[in-house]
Amino acid sequence: MTVSLTASDDALKRSFARDGFALLPDLLPAADCAAITPALQPQGLSGGTRSLLAQPWCAALAQRLRRHPLLQRLLPPGHKAVQCSYFEKSAASNWLVPMHQDLSIPVARRVDGTPLGGWSEKEGTLYVQAPAELLAQMLALRLHLDPCAAHDGPLRVVPGSHALGLLDAQQEAKARARGGEHLCLARAGSAWVMRPLLLHASAKSQGTSRRRVLHFLFGPNALPHGLQWAAQA
Repeated sequence: MTVSLTASDDALKRSFARDGFALLPDLLPAADCAAITPALQPQGLSGGTRSLLAQPWCAALAQRLRRHPLLQRLLPPGHKAVQCSYFEKSAASNWLVPMHQDLSIPVARRVDGTPLGGWSEKEGTLYVQAPAELLAQMLALRLHLDPCAAHDGPLRVVPGSHALGLLDAQQEAKARARGGEHLCLARAGSAWVMRPLLLHASAKSQGTSRRRVLHFLFGPNALPHGLQWAAQA
């Protein structure tokens, strides 16, 4: 499947560079989203997990998404999927996320003697706070397996905040006052792409529907300071 470069493609690139996020509509057919459910149910996943990329079906989906012409407009050729997290909000599992930037990346092993900090372990995987210049190159893709309306606790983002670097609480407040917030609503099969440094949050769902998201993280093959990705696809 090929898509020619059009004025709308140029507009997509410009808006993504300016705002730090963009909607990619109908990236996956709704029927394909429904077909993913059996792969998630045996996990007994309540609320979510960070480590789906190790599963063959998820790695194959990441490669399929990476080849999609819409995503290729925004993703550098050498970037690969390096993580897939699963988020679910429902009546049985409801939660909120305060405003923040995504700063940590999953790595294979600890590297000492570097300026890196924020080492932690989650679900058996090692994480470290990445340099801002690396985070500025990375791209997250949030694939919606279900429709997400305003009452479903959707993602809220602060346009343009990705360009401000690492923000403390005071700088974050100023960015929110200046840029406002945007609600990221979506149909099943659509995806929001965003920079990890973009300020984002979400409230609890106010409805009874289920909101499931696969959150893929894409990054360059080579990492600084001798780091290696924990997984790639």
